[in-house]
Amino acid sequence: MLNILAAALLSSGTAHAYIDPACQDVADAGPPADYSEADQQNNLLNFFALATTLSPTHGPVPYKPGHGSVGIELSVIPPVPCEGRLVLNYTKTEDTNKAPILPRPRFLYTMPGDRFGTLYVGGAYVPPITVFGTRNVILSTEIGWGMPTDSGFGYGARFHATMLKTIAEIATPFEEDGEAYDDFYMGSTFGVDALFGYDIELSGEKTIEPYIALGFTDVSTFFYIGDDAVVTNNSDPYAGFTGSVGAELKVIKHIDMAAEFYTAPGNIYTGRTRFAWRW
Repeated sequence: MLNILAAALLSSGTAHAYIDPACQDVADAGPPADYSEADQQNNLLNFFALATTLSPTHGPVPYKPGHGSVGIELSVIPPVPCEGRLVLNYTKTEDTNKAPILPRPRFLYTMPGDRFGTLYVGGAYVPPITVFGTRNVILSTEIGWGMPTDSGFGYGARFHATMLKTIAEIATPFEEDGEAYDDFYMGSTFGVDALFGYDIELSGEKTIEPYIALGFTDVSTFFYIGDDAVVTNNSDPYAGFTGSVGAELKVIKHIDMAAEFYTAPGNIYTGRTRFAWRW
């Protein structure tokens, strides 16, 4: 439906869709030979769901049984390049690069008992506060199992799910200087990961744990364009590999730090950090 509407506007000769000046040279060069309007829309819809997925930022066994943490996670949201923002055959740019970083409170808790490994739960929540011109609600949860060994090697698995709702002006007006309306975007992800890590003792109780997570994540999206009451369909929602490589550092009493590189190949490559108080 969006493509039909766009074709009607463009063929009328009266529409002058907005193009970000920073993207004007790219737009003037025209779309590549393999350009697909559907793929362009699908990639944008998948991108933000994957950018807010709850990746581990911890090893296979986050804490000793009966211990946990509360803190803040910072996720970098990479800017979408002009080649990814231009739609409608490179005649219009979408305003996607509003928030460069996602801060979200996060907690983790490892349950008592470790004879057959340990169970842990976690979650994160972003309340509906307007930041960077967007109002988001993000709710994430995870549940996992991990098995440590005397050698320091650990392994485990986790399930995670995230729901994202965003209200913002993202799809720019079809006509330059036209009235802007808020759009509504909803994305959800769920997936499973296998985790492997190695806990290295530095001195006393100070440790560093490099880890890797390999998994599968599924995306669903809904996007309502406020300008013309059109719902954009995601004809190819992402369902595939996700991976993380990181390290968790415990060198200060009661303070946890972690850094991680996270990817869903072809859609998102980003870094994440977590700072937490542990008990």
